[in-house]
Amino acid sequence: MKVIVLGLAAFLYAATSHAQTYPNRPVKMVAPFAPGGPVDAVARVLAPKLSENLGQQFYVENHPGGSGNIGTALVAKATPDGYTLLVISSTLVVNPSLFAKLGFDTVTDLAPISLVGVSPQVLLVNTAVPAATLQELIDWVKASPGKHSYAHAGMGTPGYLAGEMLKQAFGLDLVAVSFNGGGPAMISTIGGHTPIVFTSIASAAGHIRAGSVRALAVTSAQRSPALPEVPTLAQGGAPGQESDIILGALAPGGTPPELVDRLHREIVKVVATPEVRERLAALGFEPIAGTPTEFADRIRHEIAQWAKVIRAAGITAQ
Repeated sequence: MKVIVLGLAAFLYAATSHAQTYPNRPVKMVAPFAPGGPVDAVARVLAPKLSENLGQQFYVENHPGGSGNIGTALVAKATPDGYTLLVISSTLVVNPSLFAKLGFDTVTDLAPISLVGVSPQVLLVNTAVPAATLQELIDWVKASPGKHSYAHAGMGTPGYLAGEMLKQAFGLDLVAVSFNGGGPAMISTIGGHTPIVFTSIASAAGHIRAGSVRALAVTSAQRSPALPEVPTLAQGGAPGQESDIILGALAPGGTPPELVDRLHREIVKVVATPEVRERLAALGFEPIAGTPTEFADRIRHEIAQWAKVIRAAGITAQ
């Protein structure tokens, strides 16, 4: 028993000491998508601030492919010493149900550090659609089963899943039409070819202001500060439909809690700076930095939420 106690004490001392001296060499931040998207942009906002605050270089490496799975697997299998981190989006909670094999376990092989930002989507319709509210849209679709469609940026994307969740909740016979990205999906809705779309607020705001589309609801639990006049889905009569796009940071599973807490505190500081908050807002994200436990709980909740939607829709990765 004495040997076990001494061994535990030595382990705790080493972990605490490591957290106090961390980092003493450069830290790699993996963005599992190509440069230019929100994940890459946020990683490149965080890295220089963390470098400045912690006195060591935090640098971004892009490892695109497999809908984020390639870069995520790299981090999941890395040494849990705080020198390889992951910046990720909602693919983290969608992919476990979308892919038969990931090569890692999202819950056990990754250690949540902190959310960085959340962004609701917004439900848009072409201006010719005779619906000014969510309920009117539902009635319009039900009146002509199978004759109307919604645009999305691809299987498993947030807009696709939000559309399927709405279909399932109200038994809508609504055709899903896939496009190669959110831009073409939006253009199709503006043109009236696919008159409905769920998309990010950042992508939609300019078109809403220009009057080329009509916003019916946001997918967040509360109204978005970016679109305060637009009701939530719940306010429109569709409770239980919340679906934010998330951005967050994680470490390999098994990273000492002291290191996770240290990184969390530093990310909270960075996200609180006006420069970073403005950058996140420009990308359509509300800055948020909850605790590692809160982030872990959210991951588990959203994995279960999307698993139900994906199974009901019979979605599989192509």
